[in-house]
Amino acid sequence: MLTEKQSLALLQKVEVESLYQNLIQQLNKDFQLSNLNEHFNLSITPVQLKEALSRILVRLITNHYDDYLNFLYRVDVSEKELLTIKGVELLEIVEQITFIILKREYQKVWFKNKF
Repeated sequence: MLTEKQSLALLQKVEVESLYQNLIQQLNKDFQLSNLNEHFNLSITPVQLKEALSRILVRLITNHYDDYLNFLYRVDVSEKELLTIKGVELLEIVEQITFIILKREYQKVWFKNKF
């Protein structure tokens, strides 16, 4: 799946730039600020991170949609980007949302690191 490869490629780029732990910390911070009881260990691998984030999103979308929307707001995901999502299967859509979230979190930690 293209989006899965994009997510993993993005996480590899984050690792190369030594921002991977910062990205995990930013995700953890956004979960906390969204009042979600989720936390990633700093030693989690990129593949595990992507899969765990996808599982969390599926659970939020199916069982706690308001919390899901609150999390997207906290992460600062663009509505315009969400409108570009294509697909009918939940898992296919979640893969795309996972990539968008990881990309936005990367942008935040990259800017914090640069400025």
